[in-house]
Amino acid sequence: CSKEAREVGPTVPQTAPIGERDPRIPYYQDNFWQIAQGGRYFLYYGCAGCHGEGAPEPRDLTDRRWKRGGGFATVFTSIAHGHGDRAYATRIPVEQLWQLTAYARDLQRHTPEKRRRQALDQQAEPRGAAWSGPQ
Repeated sequence: CSKEAREVGPTVPQTAPIGERDPRIPYYQDNFWQIAQGGRYFLYYGCAGCHGEGAPEPRDLTDRRWKRGGGFATVFTSIAHGHGDRAYATRIPVEQLWQLTAYARDLQRHTPEKRRRQALDQQAEPRGAAWSGPQ
């Protein structure tokens, strides 16, 4: 017998990105499964209540204009710490924040057809009207 040969993938992140060149970023922003998971959490945590289609301009995540900058680490920090008194970093697991960030950054590439398809696919998914989060 020989040792089992298999690739061990990246581990679940325990920390925020360490900058825009964090080597973990491509695993999330270039991975359709991670982006799709972020889309599920976007509905589940109620992000769509404020940032969904037709949101006012400062909250519209599809227009390619980011209030604080559009880099992955910047968007992650904005989600985790930039929502006023709501400390999402203490209420949402780190990996889910990575996935939410990947999804938020991907929204600008969603065509109307893709958004309609996603809405159909997610009809049975749990969703929050607005953030309530774990107590």
